[in-house]
Amino acid sequence: MATSKTMSTNYRFRIADSYTPDNLPMERLAEYMAALARLLGEPAHVHFDGVRAGSAVLAMSVDEPAQPKVRERIQRVQAGDGPQDALKAFGDLDELLRKDNATGELTDADNVIVLPFPGRNRPAPLTYGPFRQEGSLEGQLIRVGGKDETVPINLLDGDIVHTGLYASRALSLELSRYYLGPVIRVHGTGTWFREATGAWLLKSFRIDSFEVLDDADLDTVVTSLQRVEGSRWRDVPDPVSALLEERHGNGGTG
Repeated sequence: MATSKTMSTNYRFRIADSYTPDNLPMERLAEYMAALARLLGEPAHVHFDGVRAGSAVLAMSVDEPAQPKVRERIQRVQAGDGPQDALKAFGDLDELLRKDNATGELTDADNVIVLPFPGRNRPAPLTYGPFRQEGSLEGQLIRVGGKDETVPINLLDGDIVHTGLYASRALSLELSRYYLGPVIRVHGTGTWFREATGAWLLKSFRIDSFEVLDDADLDTVVTSLQRVEGSRWRDVPDPVSALLEERHGNGGTG
């Protein structure tokens, strides 16, 4: 008995005025494909069919069972009220196109444009600044390094890594005693930019002083240090005492 073949519908994503199938880098292709997969959803039923000519056209097919869901997902993105992951994927694709100085479009099986991508024609986001303001930041010290007179500093605050911080060499030596240690608060002057969305972006922050907010669990700190490949702390007989000496000086109490 003959078996029925699963029908599929086709979509094509065109990268205009930038690449051809012959010069599209594999790494960039992978970025476009990953974002397209997130845009369309239904990963078990969406398939990549190759790169076609006509600038660079990424061809995809969607299995019949998933077609209504994919179609609705695209329509909702076009209306601006799609799922957050799909809207983010749309933005990621458009940003890739902007960086490649290209525009794009997603077309259906009838060659109708179902999603246009402005890419390079998208107005540049407005930013305001720079603004200089005194303030403070908190976090665990996870980087002290550099050979210049001003030393780069990184702080980890939950899931946020504060970068662009720097301190004098003298102050950085004091800070280094608390590397991977307790939460500290640094005080200084920051340079900020404000985006049109209202988000504030920290460009740089000069640390003038700091304070220790709490004493970290030294056993936890030591465990973290010992997990680092090649760490000298694996061979230290009494790492807690040694760490206390590094923080406060031999026999010191801080």
